[in-house]
Amino acid sequence: MRRTTRRTLAALTACATAALFVTACTGQSSSGGDDGSADGKDVTITFWHGWSQDSEVKAIENNIAAFEKLHPNIHVKPVGNIADDKLEQALRGGGRDAPDVVSSFTTDNVGKFCAAKVWADLAPFMKKDGIDPAKTFPAGMLEYSQFQGNQCSLPLLGDSYGLYYNKTAFAAAGITSPPKTFSEFEAAARKLTIPEGDSFKQLGFLPNYHGYETAATRYLAQYGADYFAADGKSNIATDPRVAAMFAWQKDLIAKLGGYDKLEKYRTTFGEEFSAKNPFHTGQVAMSLDGEWRTASIAENPVSFDWATAPFPVPDDQAATYGRGYQTGTIIGIANSSQKQTAAWQLVKYLTTDTDAVVSFANAIHNVPSTIESLNSPKLTADPNFKTFIDIAKNPNSSTTPSSINGGAYQLSLRNFGYDYEAGSTDLAAGLAATAKEIDEAIVQAK
Repeated sequence: MRRTTRRTLAALTACATAALFVTACTGQSSSGGDDGSADGKDVTITFWHGWSQDSEVKAIENNIAAFEKLHPNIHVKPVGNIADDKLEQALRGGGRDAPDVVSSFTTDNVGKFCAAKVWADLAPFMKKDGIDPAKTFPAGMLEYSQFQGNQCSLPLLGDSYGLYYNKTAFAAAGITSPPKTFSEFEAAARKLTIPEGDSFKQLGFLPNYHGYETAATRYLAQYGADYFAADGKSNIATDPRVAAMFAWQKDLIAKLGGYDKLEKYRTTFGEEFSAKNPFHTGQVAMSLDGEWRTASIAENPVSFDWATAPFPVPDDQAATYGRGYQTGTIIGIANSSQKQTAAWQLVKYLTTDTDAVVSFANAIHNVPSTIESLNSPKLTADPNFKTFIDIAKNPNSSTTPSSINGGAYQLSLRNFGYDYEAGSTDLAAGLAATAKEIDEAIVQAK
């Protein structure tokens, strides 16, 4: 099954910068008021979402049908396969054809949506209905759905990242359990690596940033690094955990054969969302990936025993083992909608009704996004999937924070990582230059 909530770093789409986005989009302050739905008036709302596969569309439509049964006067018109650029254009334009309820797979855009006020602040709706967000949603998921106190979106299913490992290869190498610290991880990766000429018969792990999910942001979650200081400026050059992560990753590359050799091997990998994925084929014995991979392996069985575990943590943070990177889907209400009372009822149902969240999670193999749903006995979670449930529950799990210019700071960090792992820049100087680049871009976006 294709991972449908995969995040991208296409931070700037319809508007070149968040500043332009704000200029184009503000002025559409909501006058949603009372649409009469609370008094039984028939109301039809439009819901734009990004799901497109038949099983996904069926799952969301089943939840909509259940909602309409509870609210017979509110009718929902779903429109699927909507990308963020089209969503932004519609919200800028407003009018009768604009959506009422909107969702996105790209949590990086929350800062833009909130700052531009094109998504309504949901805090007043939650307060009126007695919903305490801190007691309803896991901390990491709550963090990526708001910006500077504006809760303009809510989590609608999530992704957790952990370690997939080849148990057959582990046994052959004499490894009895998954590594918990980076020193254990390095030892396992080296034992599992089998050279073959100028390549590999098997690689223990591919740490390069060009790998499918081995992004700097995933690794930094294991360190608990802070991206921004209290004053809003980039913290990547001053938080020692950031430099420690980059140094660790580059050192691991050297110990597994060197950048050039690993990059050459990487070009032999098949497509990420297929049976040719390098973990599926046995080309790598360990992989950093999300919960959706469990469904992919079930659909395309591998020829070896496998299991999942949390990704290791730095040795000096061993007590935080069990943490991981989190992301997911977000949902909100268009600020231009004239039917916000009805729209909120749908958003509330999809995001806070335990049975609705669990049924959707079970159907599309994502992590539930409320505290109650993570503990629901109705949740389908075999031991391998349960790993990712536990990561979502872990208080040390984290995400990438929202920014006014979307994922631009992550692009800057990614580009630095590419240069540093290839040996073309100094660590301290490169982080300082990248922090400056991030700060300047944020100032320009305001």
